Amino acid sequence: MDQIKRGTLQTETFYEQVGGEPTFRRLVHAFYRGVAADPLLRPMYPEQDLGPAEERLALFLMQYWGGPRTYSEQRGHPRLRMRHAPFTVDRAAHDAWLRHMFAAVDELELAPEHDAQLRDYLTYAAASMVNTPEA
Repeated sequence: MDQIKRGTLQTETFYEQVGGEPTFRRLVHAFYRGVAADPLLRPMYPEQDLGPAEERLALFLMQYWGGPRTYSEQRGHPRLRMRHAPFTVDRAAHDAWLRHMFAAVDELELAPEHDAQLRDYLTYAAASMVNTPEA
């Protein structure tokens, strides 16, 4: 919804349009349910409890889409490729990550335009993290 404030047009962020923090927390929680049972992805999360990883991803996605800047305040610049460098992210990991993330997006039942925008970003993000060429 657009609002006029002090003579300028203010447009809601994607974060606000899709329901804010609760939506992103649902997305990430559903994603990590899939990761917890995935034999390829689970070993990439060294912490026994996936809770800290879930929190980091939720904060990152909320910030990326126009929500609070808590991620950067706590962790600095995202530096996603650097943070993922210790892990083998090949095509199989890429595909597994997207499979779980898209299943989580399905659970949100977003408006078609929001669904497409989120999937486009996730597809781009997953491709950006690949750091191991196919053999």
